[in-house]
Amino acid sequence: MKTSAFEVLGPIMVGPSSSHTAGALRIARVARSIAPLPIKLVTFSLYNSFARTYRGHGTDRALVAGILGLDTDDVRIRDSFDLSEQAGLAYSFVEMPDGTGHHPNTVDIAMTLADGTRLSVMGESLGGGRIRISQIDSVPVEVTGELNTLFVSHVDAPGVLAALTGVLTAADINIATMHTYRKERGGEGYSVFEVDEELDPDLVRRVGELPRVDFASLIRVPGAPPTASTLHLTMDFDTAIDLATLCRDEGCSIGDVMYARETQLLGSKRRVDSRMRRILHVMRDEVSATIQKPERSLGGFLDGQAAAVDAHASQFQNALLGPTLTKAMAYAMATLERSAAMGVIVAAPTAGSAGVVPGALLACAEAVHADDDTICQALWCSAAIGALVATNGTVSGAEGGCQAEVGVASAMAAAGLSQMMGGDPACCLAASSIAMGNVLGMVCDPIRGLVEYPCQNRNALGVANAFAAAHIALSGVRGVVPFDEVVAAMTAIGRSMPTSLRETALGGLAACPSACNVCERHA
Repeated sequence: MKTSAFEVLGPIMVGPSSSHTAGALRIARVARSIAPLPIKLVTFSLYNSFARTYRGHGTDRALVAGILGLDTDDVRIRDSFDLSEQAGLAYSFVEMPDGTGHHPNTVDIAMTLADGTRLSVMGESLGGGRIRISQIDSVPVEVTGELNTLFVSHVDAPGVLAALTGVLTAADINIATMHTYRKERGGEGYSVFEVDEELDPDLVRRVGELPRVDFASLIRVPGAPPTASTLHLTMDFDTAIDLATLCRDEGCSIGDVMYARETQLLGSKRRVDSRMRRILHVMRDEVSATIQKPERSLGGFLDGQAAAVDAHASQFQNALLGPTLTKAMAYAMATLERSAAMGVIVAAPTAGSAGVVPGALLACAEAVHADDDTICQALWCSAAIGALVATNGTVSGAEGGCQAEVGVASAMAAAGLSQMMGGDPACCLAASSIAMGNVLGMVCDPIRGLVEYPCQNRNALGVANAFAAAHIALSGVRGVVPFDEVVAAMTAIGRSMPTSLRETALGGLAACPSACNVCERHA
């Protein structure tokens, strides 16, 4: 498992979508970092789900923001079109045809630089803000940022590779992987080096000054996890079975294991604690802000629904859901409302499912008067569950449907609730299995491609499902199918879903007559 907890509980970002907003921005940031000169003109060619839903998800604004160098949590993302005009950056978007064989969330970024030269970068958004660079100037690559990466554009000529590796060797840099490509003999060539050590900017400059080298760039992938492959993690796991064994051998909780693993990844308890406290701070803000002051979403579907649920709590909670679950649902809905208005939220594990984990855990914590340490431990437990799914399945609606977003978030919340209420690791894993199993097959069908309806209501459902699953597991009831097998089933179901039911706004509720009428009125 190469996933950091802060890829699961994160990024902290401007909504509405971690894959279509934060992920898109990060791909553009990488393209900007590779370009050796300022960018004057850029064309974004959008594929599959990106092409279908880019306006409703704010993908267009995010891509421009990434080229401008903004971060995922910068509230100026919503104003990126105006900022690009001020910066003298021209841009356009091209919707590519379906069935091209690309990943569901793919963009090809063709840049014209200040001197008139051209450079293109293709990237894929994998869900939860994670990305992969798949092509540079039409040359296949695979860059995730897991290792420090150096990209070199050069002439295909004898001695060039020897000179490149010589500079790295002289600097005591260990090359983990090296891939060299060329368009034709004696023409343009490209080399991609993944190395174990940090690359000094001065070293990159010296590589770029070598004979027959056009330019060298350090590829920085925003949000990429620490380089786990070069560390010897003693608290590591790839499956739920591994995790349960670690908990048993170490005599600790799932939250303890995930915290220890992240400390080994980042090398500092202070740094780890600080990042989790910031996540908790943003979560507390996101679950309450739009209840106190409703915000109208980009698409107009959301504007006060969370406040309405909260306002009617005393009227219905005793007969229906009870005070804690009623509050948890209002919190979850408030988070989606803030995200859809391009406010700052924590993806958990995605923006489309961001309300489930904070809604459930914060409402429960208030009911049992849990302190911040207890809440953080529950969040670490939730992160472990999300990391397992990201490693062995998917958390992307474009790949697996809503079961991979709200379903996974519900499983994360069920585990966190179970740990908060004193459940042991077996109980937490059972709660996760039950929660995910309850929503297998749930499709992703956002109307008009917006992360608004039915997304907000499904976050409320995810919270209710998490509470039910935790209650069942804490009562000693265990499911028949273990967690790892449920993840495998969810992944297989996602692959068998037609494209129309995976975040393209072409099927499900998005294709209903009333939804189509709404789309026509807003065309």
